Amino acid sequence: MNQITVLLADDQTIIRDGLRALLEINPDIKVVAEAKTGMEAYEQTEIHHPQVVLMDLRMPQMGGVEATRLIKQDFPETSVLVLTTFDDDESILGAITHGASGYLLKDISGVKLAEAIRDTVRGSIILPGNIAAKITRHISKQSKPEATLTDFTQREQDIIHLLMQGKSNQEIAQTLFLTVGTVKNYISQIYSKAGITDRANAILHFKQLGF
Repeated sequence: MNQITVLLADDQTIIRDGLRALLEINPDIKVVAEAKTGMEAYEQTEIHHPQVVLMDLRMPQMGGVEATRLIKQDFPETSVLVLTTFDDDESILGAITHGASGYLLKDISGVKLAEAIRDTVRGSIILPGNIAAKITRHISKQSKPEATLTDFTQREQDIIHLLMQGKSNQEIAQTLFLTVGTVKNYISQIYSKAGITDRANAILHFKQLGF
């Protein structure tokens, strides 16, 4: 069985211990490292290259938003899943803007957390309803983007709709009978037209367009 490798970033030892115990009940998940600061999270990512970093936001020396930015900048293949007690707009938007694949609050159950990690590895964006609502309210206050539905070809629109459903590149390829490489090329074109650089912001952008 291929295990999903996870790094735990939280400044509280008791939280890290609890998360490790909850996650390693699952045979398909392995905690490979821990960090108590954002800088340590970056350094441990460089060493272990985990598939997922579970990132707290409020940590000493360097917070989770800045750590997320650095990790996604230098290790884009690693997904960052925020796990925090803070649901203020600034924290949410900061994390998502810098490439986090999802935003969860610490009242989540162990079962749902494990499933969120699996979904993240599959390419899904994890945004519970209350978090998504905050993002939607923020978007509604912003000016409308210049791009419109007609700027995208029918094939690009098909791919956008599948992106919005949380489908991975492989799942999109299977659905549309394309190669993964072709899907990646289409997604790059979509990002270029929309003026965005990552999947999380793409989903927010296309929600604003009304997809």
